[in-house]
Amino acid sequence: MDDPWPTSAAAERRESGVDLHLDLPSGTPHGRRAGLERALREAVRGGRLAPGSRLPSSRRLAAETGLSRGTVKAAYDQLTAEGYLTARQGSGTVVADRPRGPSAPAPGRSSAARPPLHDLRPGSPDVASFPTSAWLRATRRALAAVPSAAYGYGDPRGRPELRAVLAEYLGRTRGVVAEPDRIVVVSGYVQGLALLTGVLGGAPGRTGAGPVVGMEDPGLPFHREVVRQAGGRVVPVPVDERGAGADLPRMDAVVVTPAHQYPTGVTLHPARRHALTAWARETGGVVVEDDYDGEFRYDRQPVGALQGTAPDHVVYVGTASKTLGPALRLGWMVLPPQLVRPVTEAKLYSDYHTGAIGQLTLAELIADHAYDRHVRAARLRYRRRRDLLVARLTGAAGCPGVGVRGIAAGLHALVSLPQDGPDEAEALRRAAAEGLAVGALGGHWHTAEGTVRPAPGRPQGLIVGYGTPGEGGYPAALAALTRVLRA
Repeated sequence: MDDPWPTSAAAERRESGVDLHLDLPSGTPHGRRAGLERALREAVRGGRLAPGSRLPSSRRLAAETGLSRGTVKAAYDQLTAEGYLTARQGSGTVVADRPRGPSAPAPGRSSAARPPLHDLRPGSPDVASFPTSAWLRATRRALAAVPSAAYGYGDPRGRPELRAVLAEYLGRTRGVVAEPDRIVVVSGYVQGLALLTGVLGGAPGRTGAGPVVGMEDPGLPFHREVVRQAGGRVVPVPVDERGAGADLPRMDAVVVTPAHQYPTGVTLHPARRHALTAWARETGGVVVEDDYDGEFRYDRQPVGALQGTAPDHVVYVGTASKTLGPALRLGWMVLPPQLVRPVTEAKLYSDYHTGAIGQLTLAELIADHAYDRHVRAARLRYRRRRDLLVARLTGAAGCPGVGVRGIAAGLHALVSLPQDGPDEAEALRRAAAEGLAVGALGGHWHTAEGTVRPAPGRPQGLIVGYGTPGEGGYPAALAALTRVLRA
């Protein structure tokens, strides 16, 4: 990165950088390099080196510290790979723009304003791999073919072009029994869940309080709150190694994630699948199948949707959030016949209909099989990431006592903590110090008060998403996770 010698005023300024006061340990060259890396990390984390600060050239720092230039450059390269430093053409090496950690936002700034240095939070795909070129081509083709009426108000159920290709696609890839007239396009899973809760609360013969909705325990707290905000009452449905459904309480509906339970990662056992559909047939209750990442299965073909075994009793809900990106706000519900009309009416009075341009583009993307190609490529990419995660945590040089569950499918894994290592709270503190964002199992358990505080004695663990980081940042994120988990 450095020129052989500065030959101009600008070069002299680049050469000078900032004065560093580093307390380096004595010892072998390898130990001194590690000490230099540690001292620089601490200076960045502690704020002594602010984002954008220019560091001395490797030549100058080597002269000041008595280290070889190669040792200094290797330390710079390591910290650049970890995200602490950035090598800028013409500006030398500078401190990267990074947050102070999830628990310590910069003064005057929201903690949500700047992303973490290493993002292993679950819930999002690698949005950097969004198929921009294919999406643009599909948009041009779609808009060139539709009538001008497509730009006006439309059917609350969604564009007929998208509902038609979804019926074919879902039947072909997920085993869903779908007809276009039974599909309602929604603005994401959250809207679909809220619409269903409201509809079930207004079902014939129901008076007073809203519907009782069973939700997996552990499960996503935000989704529980969506149901409550829509007028429903949430009851826990325990999840074990076979999934949910062992002992179903009295309720109007139950929401499950059969393909890859969130957050434990278990796949619903065939016996539990039968128990859920039998419960729905016997009681008239509704099973809501959240197929949020069903396309991503790594040990065999994706498990078919539960809806295919009881299409008159199961509401199938899918989205483009994990395959393409949550910014599209595109989801779909395949409904039992008796729910089509009330859900369509609820959609009408909610927001009339979902944006037509995105629907038309997605329809073209699916019809051209570009969507299939993108999903296949993403599946291979996420499988490599999953394999690297497992190897880094459980391999010979990994973290003793750490277990990784839920790795057969999806975009996240549940990492159990070693008995002699950090507990969940300590792991989160260590992660914050590393600039690492991860999920925690504790907040996903139901409590009697309706809060998300973990109950004593329940299992602890970290929920690690491997979809969010870009390809270049993933190894550094795993290195940070390994440091957090080691005792």
